[in-house]
Amino acid sequence: MPAPQVREFTANSIGGGLALLLSLLGLGSTAALLAAASAVSASGAKAGLIVAGLVVFLAAAISLRGLNTVAPGEARVVQLFGRYRGTLRQDGLRWVNPFTSRTRISARVRNRETAVLKVNDAYGNPIEPVTVVVWKVQGIAQAVLEVDDYAEFVATQTETAVRHIAIESPYDAHDEEGPSLRGNAEEITDKLALELQARVEAAGVRIVESRFTHLAYAPEIASATLQRQHPGAVVAARRQVVDGAVGMVEAALGRIADGGTSHALGAVGEDIVELDAEREAAMVSNLVVVLCGARAPQAVLNSGTLQQ
Repeated sequence: MPAPQVREFTANSIGGGLALLLSLLGLGSTAALLAAASAVSASGAKAGLIVAGLVVFLAAAISLRGLNTVAPGEARVVQLFGRYRGTLRQDGLRWVNPFTSRTRISARVRNRETAVLKVNDAYGNPIEPVTVVVWKVQGIAQAVLEVDDYAEFVATQTETAVRHIAIESPYDAHDEEGPSLRGNAEEITDKLALELQARVEAAGVRIVESRFTHLAYAPEIASATLQRQHPGAVVAARRQVVDGAVGMVEAALGRIADGGTSHALGAVGEDIVELDAEREAAMVSNLVVVLCGARAPQAVLNSGTLQQ
């Protein structure tokens, strides 16, 4: 973006109360002069009083045109015949050169939410990001004189920045190194704010915050993505179940090998049962099936002995 060509400075102004008082006195003098002209019989004196009254009225009317009411959070860009003559930021009633033009600009904090965009990420997958941008006009003169419409400029540059960030990064890294839109939200948000600030600097706009409020795959590939993510979630859940089951089996075998502990009596007993390698493997297999099964197992009571 080109560097700003306008250097902002404060416009010359005076308190509006004094100017308003003088203008009202001028209007009162006009009425007095016209009343005196109606009471004078001499034609020359009457004409002089009428001309003087019209001149005073014209001066008072022009003076009233120089009054400006500046609310908190607002500013005025003052121009004289197209030339920049300063910025009026002081709130209250102010008086400036009545022949200048004043453009009102709001310096309050604003926010804008982009529409649902359809962008291809770094892998070529269509995604739909939505971004909220909080911004304010900091350079009043630049916002008026550097761009045609600063609000439209911010909206267009916001959409451009969001598309550029989405194209550079994938939605999901798929276990690969590198930032992704979903996995590195804070990093991507900071990157978006920096790029957006660089784009709107010429318009005198400061980005307060920018953040993705919605980020998802486009509907045409959402089902395919869900099919890819579902097996991964199932595998991760099964892996966690198996890890827990193996730990429980190891603990059970250890308790059996140690003879068990009677917490109620506070004594250590003898071996509960002696298992050979084959029966120990069968016990491990049964425990793993019971602990890892998707359904509740059905108990089968053995009425025989350990060997039968």
